[in-house]
Amino acid sequence: MTQKFGKVGVLYGGRSAEREVSLMSGAGVHEALLSAGVDAHLFDTGTQSLAQLEAEGFERVFLALHGRYGEDGSLQGALELLDIPYTGSGVTASALAMDKILTKRVWLQQGLPTPAFEALEGPQGLRETAERLGLPLILKPPHEGSTVGVTKVTEFSALEQAYADAAVFDDAVLAEQFVRGRELTVAVLGSGRAARALPVIEIVAPDGNYDYQNKYFTDVTQYHCPADLPPGVAAKTEAIAVQAYRALGCEGWGRADFMLDENHQPWLLEMNTSPGMTSHSLVPMAARAVGMSYAELCVAILAEASCKLRAPARANG
Repeated sequence: MTQKFGKVGVLYGGRSAEREVSLMSGAGVHEALLSAGVDAHLFDTGTQSLAQLEAEGFERVFLALHGRYGEDGSLQGALELLDIPYTGSGVTASALAMDKILTKRVWLQQGLPTPAFEALEGPQGLRETAERLGLPLILKPPHEGSTVGVTKVTEFSALEQAYADAAVFDDAVLAEQFVRGRELTVAVLGSGRAARALPVIEIVAPDGNYDYQNKYFTDVTQYHCPADLPPGVAAKTEAIAVQAYRALGCEGWGRADFMLDENHQPWLLEMNTSPGMTSHSLVPMAARAVGMSYAELCVAILAEASCKLRAPARANG
């Protein structure tokens, strides 16, 4: 069955701030695909060129890249030009989801719940923004993931440093209203009307600090899957995740992150179109809850690899 995939490239590493995580994700996916009988090969886009990628003759690729140059539509565009089928979302959806400001604007237009925010293009007016959105306040670079450059600001005196920390990674900075509550995430598999949510996961980090270290390199963070939620809340959260996924045009797989407030209202934070696949990652955890092994998940994602921009056949004459 898996022989039909032909020679498969697992694209990992890359050049983003999340390179270290991507190396772990790619190694895990590669090992899983090999165990399933797939002719899989690792390819580091951070050290190898597009010319080398084309020369490898991959019949399809699994994108295990996170962040810029891998999750933001740029590599997806190159793969379209090279006519190499790839996993996950296409150029437009990848670019949209990677930009948290544009993502929130799309969600608001679709009537989906996401915390109030402002886009900042300079440090001017920081205090006024904080007064409008209230403290605590979240400042983050809109094109990074894995909590890179993210600060929870609790005092006006910390605004400038928090802005500077985020501005290292982006020209614009996202100021977002802080939602106090429970941290949830929902994985989505499939495309279009066939897209479906996996069970909700609740993340319980030390002191509520689900940062880079607690995501990937410690065992103190607790995960509850399925999350212990009041009746109807899990179904509501899963439905919003699928709506948010489809609103951005996502395909293949993804993961929506939420905060659940004290009134049991889920608030969308972001959509990941190439989620982590490390030993601590959330999509494999949700898949296990429905009886799908890590290797089965990888094969299922790979099976949906495609080019999304195929031109229509030309009429004769």
